[in-house]
Amino acid sequence: MLQALNKRTAPKSCAPERIIQFGEGNFLRAFVDWIIYNMNQKTNFNSSVVVVQPIEKGMVEWLNGQDCMYHVNLQGLDEGKAVNSLTRIDVISRALNPYSQNAAFMALADQPEIRFVISNTTEAGITFDANCKFSDAPASSYPGKLTQLLYRRFKTFNGDPKKGLIIMPCELIFLNGHHLKECIEQYIELWKADFGADYAAFKEWFEKYNYVCATLVDRIVPGFPRNEIKDIQEKIGYADNLVVQAEIFHLWVIEKASNMTCDELRAEFPAEKAGLHVLIAESEAPYHARKVTLLNGPHTVLSPVTYLSGVNIVRDACNHPVLGKYIEKVQFGELMETLDLPKDELQKFAADVVERFKNPYVDHQVTSIMLNSFPKFETRDLPGLKIYLERKGELPKGLVFGLAAIITYYKGGVREDGAPIQPNDAQEIMDLLTQLWATGDTQKVAEGVLGATDVIWKESKQNLNEVPGLTALVKEYLDLIQSKGMLEAVKTIL
Repeated sequence: MLQALNKRTAPKSCAPERIIQFGEGNFLRAFVDWIIYNMNQKTNFNSSVVVVQPIEKGMVEWLNGQDCMYHVNLQGLDEGKAVNSLTRIDVISRALNPYSQNAAFMALADQPEIRFVISNTTEAGITFDANCKFSDAPASSYPGKLTQLLYRRFKTFNGDPKKGLIIMPCELIFLNGHHLKECIEQYIELWKADFGADYAAFKEWFEKYNYVCATLVDRIVPGFPRNEIKDIQEKIGYADNLVVQAEIFHLWVIEKASNMTCDELRAEFPAEKAGLHVLIAESEAPYHARKVTLLNGPHTVLSPVTYLSGVNIVRDACNHPVLGKYIEKVQFGELMETLDLPKDELQKFAADVVERFKNPYVDHQVTSIMLNSFPKFETRDLPGLKIYLERKGELPKGLVFGLAAIITYYKGGVREDGAPIQPNDAQEIMDLLTQLWATGDTQKVAEGVLGATDVIWKESKQNLNEVPGLTALVKEYLDLIQSKGMLEAVKTIL
């Protein structure tokens, strides 16, 4: 018989409420709250989290129904060994719905020990809405709610410099903290009349004594383990309906705010001391480039090469005697050469990425990566292609071959095993590729794709036929794939 999961059936730690967390979804619970749990276990951080539901409908009732406890199930490879662990997370003290509990939400501003605000309100959450009123209870947007909270705190503590907040958004937007800070500044201007005589002092207090950090987050979180939940519940002995599954790998890069130092932030948020992959840095930009280049970049080219070779799962591609070598060539021999972080750091990250690709618990379908392949190639692989050419004086063969594979994938038809090839993309891209392949001339196909600045290369607006040697090499690889088939063609370039 399974027990209910609550404070009566399981021990729960008790620590001061020092963190407000906007968002109660799987990602924050398996990433941020797991990190805070580990910090509490391994350092003197001693903090609990108050969760605030950012939209009207959410999960706070479910959380409160389990006294805000749940299990995180980590799965994956750790230095080559399969790991499948379960940890009970108990750092959330309570969960609030500001739409039905606005007084309790606003009262968080009055708690002297509150120091951090963390959020994941989706990419659409960090937006300025000029229709928000200061009198709304609460404001509809996340930055609006946060501005209301900040003003209440400013008033409660009479602008005390020590009562500002460290704000660390986790939304998947590059420079998320910069965008959030801009939105708060816009609300301060919009509600200037509401602040009256406090306006200038509140604005100065926000700018000087609150610290808005940009962050980069990285952990794959599949979420609720629907298929394995019965086995998991039997193993833990609790009817936990909020189990969240995630990969073992985690990375949180926190760019210190402009008005503080890295050491000041490390002293207040000692995640590095807990042995966690949390980096406090001057800038998140090089780490963003590293992730896009070494995680997303290989994904984009391995997918069509793998799929057209008759392999459907990323892990199987990595373990394949030929495709595995192709992935390593692109990852370690080409893309890694285009980045400027220390070589040992890049080597470690690239090796971690390959280990993540090989996760025995995740059947990552290559077709799920292939939607919008051209725009992905443009943002993830094209910059590296150009830098490699500039630094080495030759084109990166693996990346160019990957581009030829994308072009071939958009030809459609059937694979060698008879499976239908069904590309899916913007209609204008589909129409262009259909027209080009209808010519039966790979020179025209290569030139047409590389020159399609209005349809394919919208971001860079560059006619890629101008990149020295690129048109000829793309044509050569298109011919190679047509004549030998994908897998034999891959062997040729290795």
